[in-house]
Amino acid sequence: MFLSVFDIFKIGIGPSSSHTVGPMVAASRFLESLRRSPFHAHGLRASLHGSLAFTGVGHATDRAVILGLAGFEPASYDADAAETALVAIRAEHSLTPPGLGPLRFDPEADLEFDYGPPLPGHANGLILMATDAQGDVILKETYYSIGGGFVVTAGELDRDTSPEAEIAVPYPFRSAAQMLEMARSSGKSIAQMKRANEIAHHGYAKLEQGLDRLWQVMSDCIERGLASEGTLPGGLNLRRRAPGLHKALLNERGLNLAPPHSVNDWISTYAMAVNEENAAGGQVVTAPTNGASGVLPAVIRYWLDHIPTAAPSRLPDFFLTAAAIGGLVKTNASISGAEAGCQAEVGSASAMAAAGLAAVMGGTPEQIENAAEIALEHHLGMTCDPVRGLVQVPCIERNGLGAIKAVSAASLALRGDGMHLVPLDACIETMRQTGQDMSHKYKETSLGGLAVNIPNC
Repeated sequence: MFLSVFDIFKIGIGPSSSHTVGPMVAASRFLESLRRSPFHAHGLRASLHGSLAFTGVGHATDRAVILGLAGFEPASYDADAAETALVAIRAEHSLTPPGLGPLRFDPEADLEFDYGPPLPGHANGLILMATDAQGDVILKETYYSIGGGFVVTAGELDRDTSPEAEIAVPYPFRSAAQMLEMARSSGKSIAQMKRANEIAHHGYAKLEQGLDRLWQVMSDCIERGLASEGTLPGGLNLRRRAPGLHKALLNERGLNLAPPHSVNDWISTYAMAVNEENAAGGQVVTAPTNGASGVLPAVIRYWLDHIPTAAPSRLPDFFLTAAAIGGLVKTNASISGAEAGCQAEVGSASAMAAAGLAAVMGGTPEQIENAAEIALEHHLGMTCDPVRGLVQVPCIERNGLGAIKAVSAASLALRGDGMHLVPLDACIETMRQTGQDMSHKYKETSLGGLAVNIPNC
């Protein structure tokens, strides 16, 4: 299975890759199917199931589906145009996706939240339908948003196939053990092997331009988050904290008063800046999900701004190494909070960031694998229980702690020789099993944990 760096890192919109980006992508795919269909549609309908229903409003799933059916896509999302379109759709009960003409759609009547049992394929399911002039269904497809913005149809899930599986690459590792063996036999680093795979798929120019774009979007997101004040949407009345933290940290510089551990506050501030932007529906990069999107950019920013030996020219190695680890987790377990809890989101992000940091600080493949394992191991069992279904509490602070763990894991691994007891593959498998055993109450349904023990008003 080859998963590109651009599969693991996608440019999208907040607040959720599985609940916002994925449903919008599914709607876009459905429109493509409708354009190819011999039938002439007069209307559209949709139903949300499982976690998409239970926390859909808090995650803006309803908005994402409506806008996706109107022709909006995550990578080119225009917030102002989207708001204008939503007002018109709700007033006119009609939408006009490109190439299809006006289609009847009343958000109140044609978008259903089904709170019954989830669909059989995954906790995040949605069914999209096109209807004729009499309201009869003429085209219907079931989609699953399986985490990180990845979307599959029910048929694709049953066949367990994807286009990525068919791509031939020079270093096709499916496990950390295979990755390390290929590194030893080839004499290449993890980043070098991943780069060769990406060039075989995308070509050199597209790879370089795409990696530059990823960091630009991440960096811009941090800066917006550090500058934007106010209250986050959704009803919790949660005040943005990153700008105040940043100002306080800047004021301490040069005073010889700050304790050494204040570097952790810098790391948390960078991560929280990203996740506050995500909670506000801003543009973020899935890393590997929106809910965990602050971990990796925070660690990169820490490396660039606080480590004297950091060289921006090494950023591609950071991304490529992190993507290699993310691909292993995605292939062998999950990056979906609705499937395996937050261990699959912030845990995976922390492992990826730890590996990336260890790589750019001169780690061997064995030390890099060790860094990823340490970070993931110490997120095992972490639940996903967002208060009011919003990607805010505990998600925002959790990204800061995930970033701190990533830095600590990389540091511990670099102090060793790469030899350790628990292989990364065993840790990933443990995470998969733990996710299977975890109650659905703690997997992004907001039916347990903090979500029911914190007042929602």
